Amino acid sequence: MKLRSIIAGVALAAVSAVATQAETWKLAVTDVEGMERLQLEWGPFKDALETATGDTFEFFAVNSRTAAAEALRGETVDFVVSGPAEYVVIHKLTNATPLIGLGRPDYHCAIVVRADSGINVPADLKGKKVAFGDIGSTSNMLCPMQVLADHGVDPVNDIEKTHTSRNIAHEALKAGDVDALGSNAGSWLNVRAKETELPYGFFKMIARSGDLPNDMIMVGSHVPTDAAEHVKNAILENKAAIIAGITAHEENDKYVGMDLVAIEDSAYDYVRSMYSNAGFPQFDNFIGD
Repeated sequence: MKLRSIIAGVALAAVSAVATQAETWKLAVTDVEGMERLQLEWGPFKDALETATGDTFEFFAVNSRTAAAEALRGETVDFVVSGPAEYVVIHKLTNATPLIGLGRPDYHCAIVVRADSGINVPADLKGKKVAFGDIGSTSNMLCPMQVLADHGVDPVNDIEKTHTSRNIAHEALKAGDVDALGSNAGSWLNVRAKETELPYGFFKMIARSGDLPNDMIMVGSHVPTDAAEHVKNAILENKAAIIAGITAHEENDKYVGMDLVAIEDSAYDYVRSMYSNAGFPQFDNFIGD
């Protein structure tokens, strides 16, 4: 009887040891190319993640959003830090799901015009030229197009659209070469704050979005549910350390003041609407790639 008890105890201990064994995961960030930049900009986050979870995370460098999707589909990467527009496509291609939302403060977009333009509401932009940011950007293209659609302006057929950098769009609006620009509101306000030639009231925002869905850490569909839950709970229980890791490098200043929240796929339905109104209703390809 004693022998049986000893054998049972050893077996139970072995099962427990396996259950609590630390895992090794691959981690990618969609908008950071090259291992050197990953280590520099996201290394403190990786360190905090390892401390919080007890697991090991190894960086997996990707040179495009498509590469991140292929890595998830091929099960060569497990967790990916990404934006909302990228997530919608990656989810469609790989069935990856959002794990943790990176709640960015003041993450919304706006439509900006000159105060002397006579343009007062989005409907006034029909037939006019509007500048947007990078093709496929959540806050610099898809969001402002959705704002127009929300106000009855078809961003595909009702306006003449162009894509350029934020600074060039700002200069074009100043010169009257475009009638409006659609941009991440906070980023454009930073550009306006540096304006030295014109008074502060030279521009006006005629429409703004609500706060956009969060950037996120997504998890591949191949990762066991209990393992994903372990990582999620560890992050939420160690928010301060994880946030300090994310914001340690100046390239991640957009996250200063952030919070970390649990999220579901349905939070990104508004982004799916953005794709549809921009003329990409299938959201199974990355716009601009």
